[in-house]
Formats: sequence, structure tokens, C-alpha cells
Amino acid sequence: MSAATYGALIPGVPLLFGLVGLVLKPGEHGPRRLAATIGIAGAFVSLVVTLLLLLFATKPLIAGTQWTRIGDIEVTLGFEAGLAALYIALAVTVVALFVQIYSVDYLHDDPRYAPYAAQISLFTGAMLLVVTSGDLVGMLVGWEVMGACSYLLIGHDRRLPEAPAAAVKAFLVTRVGDVGFLLGIALLAVDAGTTRIGAVLTHDYGHGTLTAALLLILAGVAGKSAQFPLHTWLPDAMAGPTPISALIHAATMVAAGVYVVFRMYPLYEQSPAALAVLGVAAAITILLGALSATAQDDMKRVLAWSTVSQIGYMTGALAVGSPAAALFHLLTHAAFKALLFLAAGAVIHAVGTNYLSRMGGLREHMPITFWSFVVGLGALAGVPPLAGFWSKENVLTAAAHATDGGGPAPVWVAWLVWVAALFAVAITAWYATRLLLCAFFGISRAHGPDGPDWEIGFDDARYTPPHTPHDPPGHMRWPIILLAIPAALLGLAAYAPGFRTALELADPHLGVAVLLPLVLLVLGAGTAWYLWRAVPGVDPAAVLGPVRPFFAAGFRLDDVQDRLVVRPVRQLARLARATDERVVDATVEGTGTGTTWLGELVADMHRIALPWAALIVFAGALLLTVWFGAAS
Repeated sequence: MSAATYGALIPGVPLLFGLVGLVLKPGEHGPRRLAATIGIAGAFVSLVVTLLLLLFATKPLIAGTQWTRIGDIEVTLGFEAGLAALYIALAVTVVALFVQIYSVDYLHDDPRYAPYAAQISLFTGAMLLVVTSGDLVGMLVGWEVMGACSYLLIGHDRRLPEAPAAAVKAFLVTRVGDVGFLLGIALLAVDAGTTRIGAVLTHDYGHGTLTAALLLILAGVAGKSAQFPLHTWLPDAMAGPTPISALIHAATMVAAGVYVVFRMYPLYEQSPAALAVLGVAAAITILLGALSATAQDDMKRVLAWSTVSQIGYMTGALAVGSPAAALFHLLTHAAFKALLFLAAGAVIHAVGTNYLSRMGGLREHMPITFWSFVVGLGALAGVPPLAGFWSKENVLTAAAHATDGGGPAPVWVAWLVWVAALFAVAITAWYATRLLLCAFFGISRAHGPDGPDWEIGFDDARYTPPHTPHDPPGHMRWPIILLAIPAALLGLAAYAPGFRTALELADPHLGVAVLLPLVLLVLGAGTAWYLWRAVPGVDPAAVLGPVRPFFAAGFRLDDVQDRLVVRPVRQLARLARATDERVVDATVEGTGTGTTWLGELVADMHRIALPWAALIVFAGALLLTVWFGAAS
């Protein structure tokens, strides 16, 4: 087999193993162990193939064939992966493997573990299909399978009343964007006459057609990658199992939109209008996510809002003309965000609640988890020399350079992204420090009061916390320890020539410009520390005062969507239902009713006419008798 054929195993094996896992019966011990083995094996095989191709492939892997024709459009099926795609595939498979291993202990008593493990495999394979597909059809299939799997996995635990609603919300919000995504790629394929991505990227489009298609694709990107204004599903998706949160936030789903724009970037470079829209949405998302994270009492929602903000950094880098910086931050974010969510799962498993207001003092009882959080939150905040520092610095540098007018987007877009990203450095350091202090320092508040009554969160009824919290068992511990390594060191890959060449990164250069982000970082972290020390035992978020509920609710954009979209759609649905019942149904039912009434009328006339008919017959007979009698 050729290298490209081997490459098709990267998405193919997890997809195949996921389909096999779906036929296993849930609730039985034997199938559960088999499901875990199949899930781990699928991710492992895909990881090994990816590593081998990274080590030995000397050129981009391309394979494809014509599948069919639809009118003048050539529909192809193919595989295409350069070094950048293989690095993304490596991140996806590593995180998926660790999530599968971690879940063995985390969901050890889950009766529906078999479909859960199979759906993770399908989810992983779908993301890998998006990454390695050489045609728009394969990309669309992977894109849609991810949406279906996210619905199933977010709503997996039926014991939590929040889970079904969160799953439906995620599905519907991302579907809104997916309509635009489908129309956008269809527009490109129709104009180019093919679905092969290589040909689509080199086709000469009309300006209006190209801009319209790229803006429609951005709608899908906003939905999948939780960017303003279609970001509202992601915080609520925390009702799903914590390993799924790690998978969605680190390696699949939210990363898919960023990668699609990266893949289609030769077209986006030709459309300043599309990049301007992307940049404005990125700047809003960066600050929206960061500010919302400052007010959360639910540990997972802090991390969820941080994901919204960090994905904004990636889309911002794309908007200012640096796809390499976006991809670099995507890779480092995958490492430290997977680490943070799995470590958060260990904390939740130990204390039985998501509320920071009911944690505290865990540093002594959970040292491995504590240091994992130190590494993960440090990377999130951009503390040197951890991974997030290097990738975030690349984004900031790219935005700063674009303010000189050298990028494909308008200069004002570059300024907007740069200023938003700088402010978010301080805010991110503030909420990262707050999370660490509230969970691991001070005294235990396990039996203290609940969080604020407006706060969204829950005590995790799936777990009975031990008398004394402790670090997680082996299957949960080792993924956390191993993920801490790339979260700490992956940023140094920027100094590796092969890695720089694959991502087309510029040579790392730490100049005076790095001082401003570092000052902002120290300012943000120092402020949180000062507030914590000034009033011991009081959450630093108390300083937000009356705006805290507003921030915690994500600036109440859910309410805005409800009024502008949900309520009008419901009213339209009610109108359609009333029209259907009173007009369509009435017409159909009226036809039957009218026919019945007419039949009854004829029957009544028939019944009424019988005596008269008899009388007429009798009278006629009498008349004939008299007539013939007289005649004779």
C-alpha cells in the first residue's frame, strides 16, 4: 500500500472501531471491557500510523478518485495530509487515547459505557476525517458526524437533568451554523465544478461569489468553534461527562472550525471582507469569553469560557494573516486544555461537586492534581516557559505586525484583535489564579454554603466523594501526568526547524514587545492574589459586585437569542401548527365530513320518499283500476 493509503487508516480505524462498538450490548461487564479495549485500540492504531507518517513521509500525502458526477460537478473522494495536518491528527489521537483510558475509571460503574466508548471513537474518526479529507464531501461528512456525536455524548448521563437540554441546545445552535457551512461549500463546488479541495483552492472565483461562500462557511465555523454569536452552547455542554468536555474543548469540535479556515486560507486571503468579519467576531469572543470566565463558580464552566476566549485567539490570528500562529496555538491549547479538564474531573470525582465555593484546601490531599493544575493554568495564562506562552506570543506578535498594514485584513481589524488579545492576557491570568486559589488553597469548604443562587452549576450526583479527597487512581492519573509534559514543553517546539517548517512558523524571537504581555499577566495574577490575601476565604470574584451575575450569564446573550430567535421561531411554529390544524386539517377533515353529511342527506331523503312513493304507487294503481273499469 502507498503512504496515502496508509494515511486513510488515520480516520478509518476509529470510525470502523466505533461502528463495531455500537453493536455491543450496554450494561454487561464483558461487553464493557471489550468496548473499552476497542476504543483504546482504535485511538492507539491511529496514533501509531500518524507518528509513522510524520517520521517517514517525505511529501504531502494525496490520494483520491472520482466518485460520481452531479451535472457539471465532479464529486471526488480522497485523502490529503501535509505535515501540518499530521500534527493536528497527532494532537487529536493523543487526546482521544488519553480520554479513552481516563474514562475506564471515571465511568467505571456506568451501565452505558459501551455506546459511550463507541461514540468517542466515532467522534475522533470524524474529526480526523475533517483534518485529512481531500474533498469537500469527506469534510462535510466528518463535520456532520461530529455534530451527531456531540449530541449523544453531551446528553450521555441521563441522571443529570441538565444533560438532555444541553445536548439539544448544542445540536440546534451548531445546526444553525451548519446550514451556512453547507451552502458555502456548495457554492464553492458549483462554481469550481469539483469537490476536490486542491482544485477548489486554485479556482478563479468572482469577488461576490467568493465573499458570499466564505461568509457562509464562517457561520458554520462560529457554530462548531463556539465563536460569537453562536458560542452559547459550549458552557452548557459541561453537563456532559468531564472526559467528553476534554475531547470537545481540546481536540475535536471546537478545533474543527479553526482548522477548516486554516485549510481554506488561500481563499480567505483574497477576501478582506470575510477576514474583517472573522476578526471582529474574534475580538468580541476573546473578551466575552475571558470576562465571563471571571464570574463562574462552576469549575468546568470557568474552563469552558476560557476555551471560548482561547479559540478567539486562534480565529484572531487567522484574521490578521497568520494561520501558522493559529495552528500553533491550537496545538498547545489541545495539550493544556485536555490536561485541565481531566484534572478537573479528578477534583470533581474527589469532592463530588463542581462548585469552587465548596472546594478549598485540596493542595495537600491531591498533590499530583494540584501540580497538574499549576502547569495547565500557567500555560493557559501564558506563563513562560510553558507551552501557552510561546503560542500566545506568536498570536500577539502577528496581530501587532498586522497593525502596520502588512496583513490581508484591514488595519483596524488588526488593531481590534491586538487590543482585545492584550486585555485578555490580564483577565486570563486573573481567573486562572482565582481558580487555583479557590480550589487548592485556604481551608476546605466542602460543607459550606452553596454558590450564589444565580450561579449555574451542580453537585455531581454521579460520585460519592471519599471521606478524604485524594489523587485519582491509575487510569485517571497517568493521562493527567503525561499530558502535563506537552502542556509544559510543547511551546519549545517552535525552536525545532522541522516543526517550524511544517507549520510555516517564523523563527522565535523574544524582544522588548514581550514585556507588555508579561506585565499584564503579572498584573492580572497579582490582583487575584491580592484580593485573596486581603480578605481570607472570600472569593476574589466578589470584587465584581453587581456585574457578576451579568458576567456569569455570558452577558445574557442567551436571553438575547431567546428573544430574537427562539421566541419568534416558537411563535412561527405555533402559527404553522394553527394553520395546519385549522386550514389544512380542516379542509381534509371537512371533505370527509361533507361527504358524510351529503350521504346522510340522501339517505334521509330516501327514507322520507318511501311512504310517498308507496302512496303514489297505490294511487296510480287505483287510478289505473278505475280507468280500466270505466273503459270496460
